[in-house]
Amino acid sequence: MRRSTTSLAALAGAVLLLAGCGSKSGSGTHPGSAGQVSPPAPSASASASAPGGCPATVELKATDTGRTVCVAKGGEVRLTLDGTKSRPWKPVMASGTALKGINAGFIVQPGNATAAYQAVTTGTEKLTSSRPLCAKPAKPGGVSCMGIQEWTVTVTVK
Repeated sequence: MRRSTTSLAALAGAVLLLAGCGSKSGSGTHPGSAGQVSPPAPSASASASAPGGCPATVELKATDTGRTVCVAKGGEVRLTLDGTKSRPWKPVMASGTALKGINAGFIVQPGNATAAYQAVTTGTEKLTSSRPLCAKPAKPGGVSCMGIQEWTVTVTVK
């Protein structure tokens, strides 16, 4: 029996099509915009979860913006926002009483924002920062923008 090259080509095409269905295209857009792509889940460390199901340590990056994360009471939240000298992150601000700032223990590179918090009481806290969308012009009269990139994460302590 002779195999049909047409059916093999169709099978190969179907396999490639199905393989592409699980891939993510685009770079992630701002929540609420058309064609929204969900940001990746926050990266929690490999530490064991507390009885409430929340990890003892949560590490956050710039890609975690818009997320709500859970951390166990007594645990830690650490974050690093990688910036540049021309597009620096502002210091991270915390609003609430669930987290207490602790020494981040990081060497801060120009433009980066780092912070560390201990989860001291149950509740919710909002962490925020921002940076310019584009660098200042290299010379006077150059093109610039007034856009701001916002970063926000809500932390729930259980």
